[in-house]
Amino acid sequence: VFAVSSLGVYSLIIAGWASNSKYPFLGGVRASAQLISYELSMTLSVVPVFLWINAPGRDATLGLGRVVEFQSQPGFWGGMWFVFLMPVSAFIFLTSLFAETNRQPFDMPESEADLVGGFHTEYGAFKWGLFFVAEYAHMLIGSGVFTLLFLGGWNPLPWIPLSDVAVWLHLADQPILLGLLSIGIFLGKVLAMIFFFMWVRWTVPRFRYDQVMEIGWKKLLPLAIANLLAYAIGIALIQK
Repeated sequence: VFAVSSLGVYSLIIAGWASNSKYPFLGGVRASAQLISYELSMTLSVVPVFLWINAPGRDATLGLGRVVEFQSQPGFWGGMWFVFLMPVSAFIFLTSLFAETNRQPFDMPESEADLVGGFHTEYGAFKWGLFFVAEYAHMLIGSGVFTLLFLGGWNPLPWIPLSDVAVWLHLADQPILLGLLSIGIFLGKVLAMIFFFMWVRWTVPRFRYDQVMEIGWKKLLPLAIANLLAYAIGIALIQK
């Protein structure tokens, strides 16, 4: 998932370079630097999730479906969404997602204040529109992954799994209706995330480029490493 999502930056780099203009070229360079800076933190932020569900004595898996199932199981090890169990990981992932999708306050590749329009300056009409179709598609996929990893996937509420709702609504023996309900719950969470993306864009001013790089390398990356070590040690001690 992360490998495929990171391929989107190639379009920005190639579009900026092919424009044969300095501002689009600088926008493409900024996009590549920003992706490298925040991809590390994003990847490290999800490692504690898979360490938690693959603790010794459990069946090893990297499946996103298993992550959602784990967030619906009762007991000490599960039963709550990972956004409550691992808030630092969720914060790092969400911040990195803003940076990877080039959303404000991290829209350095198209910063109108100093790059006119960045990588898409020389493009218009349908070609210009394709860039933003891709950006919103990236937001949609990123919101879906965040929902699966930290917001319980298709479980409606924290500590209330879909299986309990199925019993309350007498849908346990109607798989089609139960499937539609799970899809609706999942899409509702994704749409809420999209609203959050837009809300932040309308609220928070843009960072400077040096601030974006400093946040990525001096703030988020050390925080992600410390968070990973803390959960690795914690899981080892609990298992012992």
